[in-house]
Amino acid sequence: MSVAQISAKGEVTIRDLSKSFRIDGDSLTVLKDINLDISGGESLAIVGASGSGKTTLLRVLAGLTEPDSGSVLIDGEPVHGLGKERAVIFQEPRLLPWLTVLGNVAFGLEVQGIPGDEAAERARHYIRLVGLAEFEGAWPRQLSGGMAQRVGIARALTVQPEILLLDEPLGALDAMTKMTMQEELVRIWTEESVTMVLVTHDLEEAIFLADRVLVLPKTKDTAIRLIDIDLPHPRDRSDPDFVRNRRQLMAEFGLH
Repeated sequence: MSVAQISAKGEVTIRDLSKSFRIDGDSLTVLKDINLDISGGESLAIVGASGSGKTTLLRVLAGLTEPDSGSVLIDGEPVHGLGKERAVIFQEPRLLPWLTVLGNVAFGLEVQGIPGDEAAERARHYIRLVGLAEFEGAWPRQLSGGMAQRVGIARALTVQPEILLLDEPLGALDAMTKMTMQEELVRIWTEESVTMVLVTHDLEEAIFLADRVLVLPKTKDTAIRLIDIDLPHPRDRSDPDFVRNRRQLMAEFGLH
């Protein structure tokens, strides 16, 4: 159990969750009978082959997609639609080009009716948290990809969620920026004591960030797999135990 799990809310309970889609008149099962418990303050990575249901599961947790059957509970309460206790970060930060960094981060708070001064003060706190204090007056077009994603993370954190849901948030970044942002996510997760659920195709990223890794099978008659990553933070990618965990996860996909 990580430090972040000691007193955090954001406990997730998934029971008998299934979801199918109609494609060309046929039913395609994406998730089947998923049962999972995520502790408050845990960092969970979701991996799997394309089409295994990673993003669908994240969207169900976010309240953006309704399951066909089963239930999702947050701190014991059923999920029906969006909720303030959850924030979603997508691969593209989707910043509003007519607003500065400060304006983008404060935007959601102002929509909620929080007074401008209070919204700006809270926004500045999270802009500092993601390391962009000197760029609050910058426009989105002036930001690098990594900086724009930091703005997206700050914007999500301003609502002070219990659960941070991330759908391939670093997938579009170059290798060096991606590694820096991975370290930033660990720091933010620890400082904010949020539950973090991350969808990723990057197996090394999953090991670097997660307490546990959920492996979704492509074949729906195969059970999900949970792999514990019992390594302290900060994690060293060259450490033999890190390498061992990476090999174990690669073996789940028949990789060597």
